[in-house]
Amino acid sequence: MKQVNIDQFGLLVHDAARLMRKKFDLRGQEHGLSSAQWRLLVRVVREQKATQARLAELMEIEPISVSRLIDRMEQAGWVERRPHDTDRRVKLVVPTDKSLAAYSAIKAVAGDVYREAMAGLDDDQKQALVSALATVVENLSSDETETACPAVDTQANQ
Repeated sequence: MKQVNIDQFGLLVHDAARLMRKKFDLRGQEHGLSSAQWRLLVRVVREQKATQARLAELMEIEPISVSRLIDRMEQAGWVERRPHDTDRRVKLVVPTDKSLAAYSAIKAVAGDVYREAMAGLDDDQKQALVSALATVVENLSSDETETACPAVDTQANQ
């Protein structure tokens, strides 16, 4: 294995994430969704119903940007806005059958990207990598009220 300087950690994590997003975008274009739309779709399917504010928080983007994104996705039949049970001012964003069906395709694309990213690693190395990154996320999430969630369930892709 190539020896790397520990000082490269941040750049390597950033580059790995950027390259995985790029691969995912290239492979996901066949479904007609942008990267941001894919991310929103995954969050909505996982949450089953969420406010726009919650989705903005999860995606780490401004609420107005999420609102515009939801507008486009609602027009295309990917999500629906429904009234909140107890607060008439709030709308919940819920997945449609179309997005639920696409979710398995998203997981398959993610699995392909993950396999490509970890090619050349044996099972023990893969487990050590994922475990180490989970620890890093946990360490850095200690000040946050929500822990970070991966975009796609990695357990389903092992």
